[in-house]
Amino acid sequence: MNLNDVHQGIHRHKKRKRLGRGTGSGHGKTCGRGHKGAGSRSGHSQKPTFEGGQMPLVRRIPKRGFHNRFALAVAVVNVGDLERQFEGGEEVNPDTLRTRNLAKGRYDELKILGEGRLTKALTVAAHRFSRSAREKIEQAGGTVVVLPGKAPLGKQRAQQADCSGTR
Repeated sequence: MNLNDVHQGIHRHKKRKRLGRGTGSGHGKTCGRGHKGAGSRSGHSQKPTFEGGQMPLVRRIPKRGFHNRFALAVAVVNVGDLERQFEGGEEVNPDTLRTRNLAKGRYDELKILGEGRLTKALTVAAHRFSRSAREKIEQAGGTVVVLPGKAPLGKQRAQQADCSGTR
């Protein structure tokens, strides 16, 4: 390899392919579309799942169960994790949990579960609590603060209708 060959053929702006400019250009006559068939016609488009006529993978794989697209994403934190990460008297809320890497990523609601032991009095603010978590926090001398969650879709639509006003 020679140093003066290193950048041969590398250009900042790639030239566009000029179609239908004679047979000498290499892109004349059929303009790269081939002969006959749907792909040669104007206005042709196909679904991204199209596999040349064979049964697409999307349809070959069996479907099982149900996935609720509107379900809330719930992040869970155990009482035992709070014991390890927080000192007595501290306030636990979604922001402090995020800074300590206990409730990472995106979620709609935060739920505290009762796995583990809690000996420190903490003020815990979350959207949901399991019964055992609530008991353990209160037994340790802490307090439970329930944060308001997202309104269900039906209630949101009703509120929007109220806001738009009656005619």
